[in-house]
Amino acid sequence: YNRKKLFTGGYLFLQSVYYGLKMDSICRKIKYRYKYKYDLNAILSDLIYARVLEPSSKTSSFKAAQQFLEAPTYELHDIYRALSVLAKECDFIQSEVYKNSFFLGNRNDRILYYDCTNYYFEIEQEDGDKKYGKCKEHRPNPIIQMGLFIDGDGLPLAFSLFPGNQNEQKSLKPLETKILQQFGCQKFIYCSDAGLASEDNRLLNHLGQRSFIVTQSIKKLPAEDREWALNPKGFKRLSDDFPVDIKQLSEDDKQGLFYKDEPYTTKKLHQRLIITYSPKYAAYEKAVRAEQIARAEKMVANGSVKRQRKNPNDPARFVNKVAATKEGEKAEIHYYLDFEKIAEEEKYDGLYAVCTDLLDDDVADILKVSEGRWQIEDCFRTMKTDFDARPVYVSREDRIKAHFLICFLALLHFRMLKKTLKTPYTTEQLLHVLRNMKFADIEEQGFMPVYERQRITDELHEACGFRTDYQLITKRKMKELQKKSKRR
Repeated sequence: YNRKKLFTGGYLFLQSVYYGLKMDSICRKIKYRYKYKYDLNAILSDLIYARVLEPSSKTSSFKAAQQFLEAPTYELHDIYRALSVLAKECDFIQSEVYKNSFFLGNRNDRILYYDCTNYYFEIEQEDGDKKYGKCKEHRPNPIIQMGLFIDGDGLPLAFSLFPGNQNEQKSLKPLETKILQQFGCQKFIYCSDAGLASEDNRLLNHLGQRSFIVTQSIKKLPAEDREWALNPKGFKRLSDDFPVDIKQLSEDDKQGLFYKDEPYTTKKLHQRLIITYSPKYAAYEKAVRAEQIARAEKMVANGSVKRQRKNPNDPARFVNKVAATKEGEKAEIHYYLDFEKIAEEEKYDGLYAVCTDLLDDDVADILKVSEGRWQIEDCFRTMKTDFDARPVYVSREDRIKAHFLICFLALLHFRMLKKTLKTPYTTEQLLHVLRNMKFADIEEQGFMPVYERQRITDELHEACGFRTDYQLITKRKMKELQKKSKRR
């Protein structure tokens, strides 16, 4: 009775990263400042492993940790007490983890990507930083916002939380100041989308040894610059700087990328405006719009036009209405397809704009940095979809902060482990393998791996310096493996 026969072992590989980052040393430093008796190192490590392998509430994470080869020696109430300590030490943990990450290899901190997202709560009333705001999932729940910095290789660097109703533009300066003061990062290129590229944010990253490369909305450019950007002449082929007219491209050129640039001066900054054109992306945008126009035509034909929403991809934006006769008398509302609006959107197909204060750098290098912004979107997708960072079930402010700290650390551990593998596996592939690594207790003889050996499992073992895929692992050998994964 009540004897476990099946254990989870995928955490051993995350444990190798955990001790490589010297997280146990960080926990010891924190312990000197408090008088708690529980094992913070055991609690934090188990919460990180559970967030990756079986994301759920803190209570369920405690139950999941009981299936590890090394069962918890702490109690559930110790977890909630530890969350308060983790919240207080959040900034310290982030800066220490960054410094310790160099033990596992160099960090590409010459490029820093920044973006914001938000997380909803299963509540109906605002409370503390949980405010009503524009939710990414379009939910009517209060939200809290997160600002996240990652380095050029997509590894998380630092995060901050701010109220759901606050303008995200204002979130950059406090977090960047913390990075400058506590992390020792002084020279880097700041990269973000247009939503976080206000002139104040650009000016902040024009100081010292910092620079910026940010997305620029073509529609929000001054009229003269917008007219220049939309002009099909003046473009060059990126590969060899050969002048081309983008309206007269050959079939060979339709897979390429073209650009033109000019000085761009605003009230506070001298910048460089780069306009790119991608025939491939233009064709994609045209195909998407064609489907939206078809839906808009059905709305007009059926008379089922609803009030236009703010979603920029809503087909209803192509529908207009007339509600008066030529004499100005009252008339029935008549809906029609607005071809002028369609033609106006078509002007921007395939075009993309970037602003930078790197006035002399090569355009190809600048665009390569800008293209790397997809990595931060991938980080948010992993936290939300794979690590179930939302909805957030804890309610106290300190525990909310600790929850997101654990999600942040879980993301860092996972992506650092992923980076050590020779083959570029997807997030889904690596998670599937880690979550399915089980070991059966064979009648006091030892542990038998009950998972499929693949190339990815071989690479995991090679990266972490131990093996668990032998036919049978004695209990003594398993203890040696556990110690080995902690000595990285």
